[in-house]
Amino acid sequence: MPFFEYQAIDNKKKEKVKAEVEAVDKEVAFHLIDQKNLTLINLREKKKKSGLLSVSFLNRVTAKNLVVFSRQFAVMLKATVPVVRALRILVKQTSNPKLKVVLSEVADEVDGGMRLSQALARHPKIFSDFFVAMIKSGETSGRLDEVLEYLADQQEKDYDLMSKIKGAMIYPAFIICGLIAVGIIMMVVVVPKLTAILQETGGELPLSTKILIATSNFLSHYWWLLIVLIVVVVGGLKYLTKTPTGKKYWDWLIIRLPIFGKLLQRIYLVRFSRSLFTLSSGGLPLVESLKITSEVVGNRAYRNIIDQTVKEVEEGNPIASVFIRAKEIPVMVSYMIGVGEQTGHLDIVLEKLSNFYSREIDNLVANLVSLIEPLIMVVLGVAVGIMVAAIIMPMYNLASSF
Repeated sequence: MPFFEYQAIDNKKKEKVKAEVEAVDKEVAFHLIDQKNLTLINLREKKKKSGLLSVSFLNRVTAKNLVVFSRQFAVMLKATVPVVRALRILVKQTSNPKLKVVLSEVADEVDGGMRLSQALARHPKIFSDFFVAMIKSGETSGRLDEVLEYLADQQEKDYDLMSKIKGAMIYPAFIICGLIAVGIIMMVVVVPKLTAILQETGGELPLSTKILIATSNFLSHYWWLLIVLIVVVVGGLKYLTKTPTGKKYWDWLIIRLPIFGKLLQRIYLVRFSRSLFTLSSGGLPLVESLKITSEVVGNRAYRNIIDQTVKEVEEGNPIASVFIRAKEIPVMVSYMIGVGEQTGHLDIVLEKLSNFYSREIDNLVANLVSLIEPLIMVVLGVAVGIMVAAIIMPMYNLASSF
């Protein structure tokens, strides 16, 4: 969305102000300025700056930025600092240029009489429905500082979980990429020189040697075709996963992968239980909490289950009625949620489930890393063995013929 620079008169303070506002067009920008009780003098679209800061990837607001923002905001509100003043202090403290501009606009809008949740909702790419709903519940209950602190705790747990998984996958990914690079160099540079000698003998070559020579020739002469094929496959998958049908089948497939499927299922269960626990603890109604959790969970298979649950709950049925029939939901989860509903302690049960599956993820990641290392060694040994056999066998046969 474009930014607009404006000059206006503050009708309360009778002072001239100069600021920026983000809006779809000039008409929307005018209405936003008018809501702040300002008399507009001048309005023009801000030109985009060239350079690194204009690159959206480098300018994006990360999960870590939001965790730090939530924690600092909660601390200041707990110290009875007014909301607008706290936001203006955070504008000076944050190092992210995008978040700095957004917080400045949010502070102006709140200062103009808008509710904090409404101001944050104007920036859906940064503040999710989950985040806005929690802020709204804090405003309604008068416990905004407590809700923000609680929200910061949950965001930190989510951030730590994803960081742990990514960190554990770095070493195996580095090793696999290194092996692929070494394998390509061997096939393109070393193998052709060795197989050229075997071909000059004119003898009958074993099948493994023929396959090795064919692979080496393909990589040497048609490497560009391999790159095109990879780009087409990756681009095709990205395009398909953006379509509703493609996304549905992709999400269904990844949770059924042999090794990683179990890990992904645990991640989605943690997202579901933690999000629903946070929202329900914040005072939101169960149906509204389920609808927001459906958007947060990140997988169409689980989203469909939660959407069906929303319909059941609206008709007066318990949550567990859908969960028991769903194959993607472990039996323990269904029965524990059922017990939580019957006893009126659903929030406690959800917290226990979240903590349990978080530990499960830690164990799975540790086991996965331990499994990948010997698996890589076995694959490397087999690949080297096949390559050596394909070269040594014809040489041995040639020597035996004399």
